[in-house]
Amino acid sequence: MPRPGASALVLLASLYCAQGLPSGLIAHSLPVLLRQHGADLAIIGMLKLLALPWMLKVLWAPWVDRIASPRLGHHRGWILPLQTTVILCVVCLAALDPTLLFGPRLLLLLGLILLINLAAATQDIATDGLTVRLLSEPWRGLGNSLQVGGYKIGMIVSGSGLLLVIDRFGWNLSLGAVACLLILCTLPIWRFDEQGRIPHQPGAGEQALGPRLLLAHYRGLLAQPGMFAWLAVVLGFKLGDALGSPMVKPMLVDQGWSNAMLGELTLISSLAGIGGAALGGALYARLGAYRALFVFGLLQAIGIAAMALLVARGGDIVMVYAVALGEQIADGMSTVALFAVMMRHCRAEHEGADFTLQASAQVLLAGLVGASSGVLAQAVGYVPLFLLAGTLGLAALGLLRYALPPPAARTPARQEAGS
Repeated sequence: MPRPGASALVLLASLYCAQGLPSGLIAHSLPVLLRQHGADLAIIGMLKLLALPWMLKVLWAPWVDRIASPRLGHHRGWILPLQTTVILCVVCLAALDPTLLFGPRLLLLLGLILLINLAAATQDIATDGLTVRLLSEPWRGLGNSLQVGGYKIGMIVSGSGLLLVIDRFGWNLSLGAVACLLILCTLPIWRFDEQGRIPHQPGAGEQALGPRLLLAHYRGLLAQPGMFAWLAVVLGFKLGDALGSPMVKPMLVDQGWSNAMLGELTLISSLAGIGGAALGGALYARLGAYRALFVFGLLQAIGIAAMALLVARGGDIVMVYAVALGEQIADGMSTVALFAVMMRHCRAEHEGADFTLQASAQVLLAGLVGASSGVLAQAVGYVPLFLLAGTLGLAALGLLRYALPPPAARTPARQEAGS
């Protein structure tokens, strides 16, 4: 496949930025605003439950791969109406009085959030499938830099950015601006000629759209040579980060860090993560899949283990920033490499669902491990927790040689196919 044009790269960046905008609003801004309006903590906690479509999307992903619009194109036929749904939901939020939305009409707020998550999660299946089909192996590092970076930018704008301006401009105008940004992010996919670039050809033997499709689809994926070994890597690669990262901010709070200080650290470290994603994308094609995963995974494990150095050292601002930024850069690099190799394991015409299965499995296990981090930190302390997290990260690297043999162990034919 030839080098992707600038318009294709802008398209991918815009699609993932569009996903980050509602995610930042729901994950970062709404919990703060709900609490300021006196919402119960149990209600705020329900926001996590409303993200259930992101975990369950694997159940309907095969149908997204099989059903295509003859007029709009396959992926475009899903993305345009679903992104329009998200825009309309945000417009509804912007049009409502926040005192009513966070009070008597709270159920309407929760319903709109659930609809946003359902539409965005389904759109993500089509977007990932489109990304895999647009990018050949040498360009997947760059493509995933755009994916991670675009998503983080959207999160920053609607998370930290919205909280910075909402007191000055108000709820309605600020949410209206988010809706306008979503419309702007929709223009590249609206102009994209998908049918001329990548016409849809459903896989043979999977034409039926009935209940058997789900089982047939994933049975076919798991039957691929080496898939179980690769899924073990996918499940383990981010476990160390999932265990350690949720306790970084609580540790700093225990050492006297204020909300403003944590806000600044979060913003700057997020920007560092975007830089790490860009660096990881640039190095991926040069290093190859195995070396990129190994080197970036090693840096990720060292970064999370280094958080142990900050315990009882929260007053050393320079050290905190050095360790935090280094960890975020490594996280951005390792995420790009992981996503790029996940794309290699997607079958032709099954890209969206195959990528979704890998991503959902990784997110689900990481979520369960992350949920236990607080209990473990309380039981053993921060230092053992971060060291254990780093050890988990290192252990996952040992699985790589079974799923992705090192370049030196490959035959000439496999080397020609790319590392």
